[in-house]
Amino acid sequence: MPPPPLLLGIVTGLAAEARLARPLGLVQAGGGTPEGAAAAAEALIARGAAALLSFGLAGGLDPALPPGALVIPRTLKTTEGDYAIDTALASRFGTPAGALFAAAQPVATVEEKAALFAATGTLAVDLESGAVARTAQAHNLPFAVLRAVCDPAGRALPPAALAALDAGGAIAPFRVAASLLRHPGQIRPLALLAGDAAVARAALRGAVRQSAAWESDGSSSPGR
Repeated sequence: MPPPPLLLGIVTGLAAEARLARPLGLVQAGGGTPEGAAAAAEALIARGAAALLSFGLAGGLDPALPPGALVIPRTLKTTEGDYAIDTALASRFGTPAGALFAAAQPVATVEEKAALFAATGTLAVDLESGAVARTAQAHNLPFAVLRAVCDPAGRALPPAALAALDAGGAIAPFRVAASLLRHPGQIRPLALLAGDAAVARAALRGAVRQSAAWESDGSSSPGR
């Protein structure tokens, strides 16, 4: 009989992502920053997490990836080096492939995305995974990433989207409204982003269901 799965700690940026991930284990939103993600990862370990997963939305870099494409990387690339993914943990959600880039700052424009793709060949980019990987390495814990493309490579993030989150990963309506007053031309891009985010969340929801099926099959634990 296989050993029971390790207690999984899931770090998200958004509170909405955290709600999707709750069936997987312990969850904490970091507010969409590397610093918040690191604090969330440490808090999850203090609560007993024995493996870490970076979960949520990502910006597309590969032009071939549409909104909702799942990214389950084999490698995480950062400015200071690469981090290996725990294959057994990642395989709970699909077949690991390719690489994700962990950025320190938002990669928002089409030009920035194209330049990063040309330089790294990575599929997508997020802000939390690097901090989660560093924390997992420091504690010698298995680590994986499950992300869904929200804004594809050919679409920029409007300024309101970058200003929207508070420290707990919730949408701050007054920040969005203030940004819209300054830049009213964002209304259509924000509507497109909302549609893409819904598609990405549906893909993540399906991956969570797949993981539940994986566990019911009695597959082996991550890191074992």
